Amino acid sequence: MPKQIWLPDLIYTGGRFQRQALLCESGQIVLPDHEPEAVPSFQLDNRAILPGLINAHSHAFQRVIRGRTEFRTANNKDSFWTWREMMYSAAARLTPEDVYDASRMAFLEMALSGITTVGEFHYLHNAPDGRAYDDPNLMSKQVVRAANDVGLRIALLRVAYARSGYATEQNPQQVRFIETNPETYLKNVEQLSSELKQDSAWVGIAPHSVRALPLDYLKEVISAANKQQLPVHMHLAEQPAEVGTCIQEYGRSPVALLATEGLLSERFTGVHVIHVTPKAIRMLTDARAMVCACPTTERNLGDGIVPVDSLFENGVRVALGSDSHAQIDLLEDARELEYHLRLKKLERAVLAPVADEGQSALAARLLNCATVDGAQSLSARGGTLGAGSPADFFTVDLNDPSIAGASPDDLLSSVVFSLSRTAIKDVVVGGKRIVEDGRHAQQEEIVERFKALQNRLWS
Repeated sequence: MPKQIWLPDLIYTGGRFQRQALLCESGQIVLPDHEPEAVPSFQLDNRAILPGLINAHSHAFQRVIRGRTEFRTANNKDSFWTWREMMYSAAARLTPEDVYDASRMAFLEMALSGITTVGEFHYLHNAPDGRAYDDPNLMSKQVVRAANDVGLRIALLRVAYARSGYATEQNPQQVRFIETNPETYLKNVEQLSSELKQDSAWVGIAPHSVRALPLDYLKEVISAANKQQLPVHMHLAEQPAEVGTCIQEYGRSPVALLATEGLLSERFTGVHVIHVTPKAIRMLTDARAMVCACPTTERNLGDGIVPVDSLFENGVRVALGSDSHAQIDLLEDARELEYHLRLKKLERAVLAPVADEGQSALAARLLNCATVDGAQSLSARGGTLGAGSPADFFTVDLNDPSIAGASPDDLLSSVVFSLSRTAIKDVVVGGKRIVEDGRHAQQEEIVERFKALQNRLWS
């Protein structure tokens, strides 16, 4: 890819908005020694550039159930567990091509909201009857194909899932997830990795949860990940029932189990991590493990509030994910980290650093969760706009009503706390513009195919 220069009003780099151009070469950001000559330029009047957002936790196929679980069931009390049964009923009916169409729809919406990299926590492996496809990675490849076609980078976090839970009968609705032994699972991960283009798609290890894997299986797959230096993602302490069952089985909470078995590391990201004690948080700190919070999903499911204040106080880094896709807007997830705690504590600026770090310090901290920390969690390049970083970024319209009138000093706070998705105009991945003036080139076709899928599933 030839050199190109992007000319916005402002660019967010070095922790602040600056008036400078952005020069890219071969899909990477470079710093010119002199003013470049005869370089294709992109004039971006009244626009600001920010680093592409990193969505660290996605279940793309769950986009099909958006809006279809927002009612009271026959149960006396609806919860994550009743929602899960409805999700399973949709998962049981999806063909490989359906998964492609659902994933493209989710990834299109991500692109339109400024996301350039996604971590896909993928557990839909088998045919509806539970038998493996001739290619056991068929479903994973459909998700990767969807990301590639939309233009996103993707970490395919291939999920290990072996049982319904401790002392629990196998749930027939989970047969599409199951790979009963770690040898099969790891063989499939290795095969998938060998077939991916590592710059735009790579693999990670994803033991689903302590309830879904016996300890020996869990230890084997995490050991393999550590040997290969792969990212490890795992649902952790999302529900009180999960914590209680783990204590019943092992005499320890989920975090304590992982810590005492030596399974936490700097490559480990616990997803949710809501129902934890101060001692458990210190265990995460000691291992340099990360957390991925998913506030728009956690509020939708009634999971609880991630204790981000305690995590930050203990030096635990926090990434963000859109998870079930009740809403896809990573800046909304970022602001909800703060807003959920305001409601709980009856205070403002709960997550703000010390007062003398400037009026945008809180916004910068939250944006880091959606960029730098997400990249760290997925072992991805990106999250910043420095020299050598991939040319992954998005632009916002400075005249959009949601942020109009903001100065360079308060623009970041306006973006993080107030930006409407209508303000996002361009999205660039590896120097290639995949969204231009708020539209994706494949948008109409993707939407029409998704509408047809929804009609088949639900009519």
